[in-house]
Amino acid sequence: MRYCFALDLRDDPSLIARYEELHREVWPDVVTHIREHGVLSMEIYRLGTRLFMIMETDDATFDADRMAHAAETNTAVRQWEELMWKFQAPTPWTPAGQKWIPMQRIFDLQQF
Repeated sequence: MRYCFALDLRDDPSLIARYEELHREVWPDVVTHIREHGVLSMEIYRLGTRLFMIMETDDATFDADRMAHAAETNTAVRQWEELMWKFQAPTPWTPAGQKWIPMQRIFDLQQF
């Protein structure tokens, strides 16, 4: 299954540069957590302060709720997320207390 999410960054060039730098060397425990929960691939793109994440998952093993619960009990993942929140900002459409928000697909070339 493919999921697409959006999130914003704080509008500060030095913070954005540091965010990108950290993503060139994501902590191994964070990468392991992602892979162990059925995420086959994950890419993040940036345009200005807007981030766009594409995540491909294994339908047989991926469970978003299970992954989120495991993240809450994983010290490294919690520390990574706390660090990332120093750079991230909710989009104008993000409900309180949430970060990455699923995007709605409005076009698929394969349907034509």
